[in-house]
Amino acid sequence: MAIPDYQTLMLPLLQLLSDEKPHKTRDAIESLAISLKLNDEQRQEQLSGGQPIFNNRVGWALTYLKKAGLLSSPSRGVLTISDRGKAALSQNPAKIDNSFLKQFPEFLEFQNYKNEDHIASPIAPTPEEDQNTPEENIDIAYQEIRKSLAQELIDTVRGLSPAFFERLVVELLVKLGYGGSIKDAGQAVGKTGDEGIDGTIKEDKLGLDIIYIQAKRWQSGNVVGRPELHKFVGALAGQGAKKGVFITTSSFTKEALGYSPKNETKIVLIDGEQLAQLMIDYNLGVSVQKAYELKRIDSDYFEED
Repeated sequence: MAIPDYQTLMLPLLQLLSDEKPHKTRDAIESLAISLKLNDEQRQEQLSGGQPIFNNRVGWALTYLKKAGLLSSPSRGVLTISDRGKAALSQNPAKIDNSFLKQFPEFLEFQNYKNEDHIASPIAPTPEEDQNTPEENIDIAYQEIRKSLAQELIDTVRGLSPAFFERLVVELLVKLGYGGSIKDAGQAVGKTGDEGIDGTIKEDKLGLDIIYIQAKRWQSGNVVGRPELHKFVGALAGQGAKKGVFITTSSFTKEALGYSPKNETKIVLIDGEQLAQLMIDYNLGVSVQKAYELKRIDSDYFEED
C-alpha cells in the first residue's frame, strides 16, 4: 500500500491512543507504521528537506487532532487521548478528516488563524492539495519550479557558443571539486581535440590524476549512442587514461546507458537534464530569487534543568 495521507492517518492514530495510556510521539509513529505494514523503503522516503514523508504526515495528523481537542500533550513528546477524542471514537466514524474536525470550534479557530496569517492559500485547495501536508505542497511547488528552471537552463545552454560551453563545463567541474582552480582547469579543456577527447582536468587540486572530458553541445533530438562512447573509451586507451566524463546537452540512448567498458576504464555520463540539475545545485548560471526557511520548535531550548 502507498503511504496514507495525513487525514487518513487521523483515525488510526486516535484508535492507537484509545487505550488512554500516555504514548511517546516516536513510539506512536513506530507502532502506526507497523500496524499499516509499511516497508523500509516507504519509511525512508523523504521530502526534499530530508524529513521522512511518513513522519511528516503523522506529525500533521497529530497537530490537527490536538488543535481539535481530540488529543492532548501532558508533557513534551507525550500524547494521550482526550474525553472528546474518546467521544469521537464512540461514534464509530468511518473516517476522521478535516471536515470531521470542523465541528469543533477550536479547530475552526486554528484554521482561521492560518488564513489570517496567510499560511493557507485564500484559494480553495484542490482535492489533491487538501490531502497533502503543508510541507508536501511546498515540496511539490518547489519541484515544479525546479523542473521548469532546468528546462529553461538546458535550452539556454544549447544556444551557447562552443567557447562559452567549454567554459561552463570547466566551471561546473571545478564547483564539483575537480581541477583545482578555474585558471588551471581552463588551460586544458578545449585545447587538445585529440582523437575524440575535448580536454582534460585534474581530478583533485594536487593533480594526482587526470580526468578526460568529452562535451557534446547537441540539440535534444540528437542523442548520444553507444558508438560515441566506444570512440571515447578508445581515445582514453590511446592516452593511457582510465577515467572520463562524457557530457552532453541532449541525452543518451538506452544502449549507451547500459554500456560498461570491460577494462578498468570508468566513464561517467551526464545528460542535459543532469547537467541542468547540477547547475542548479551548484548555483551556476542561476541566482537565488527568494529563500524560505521552514522552522520547527527547538526542544533543547525548552528543556528545564
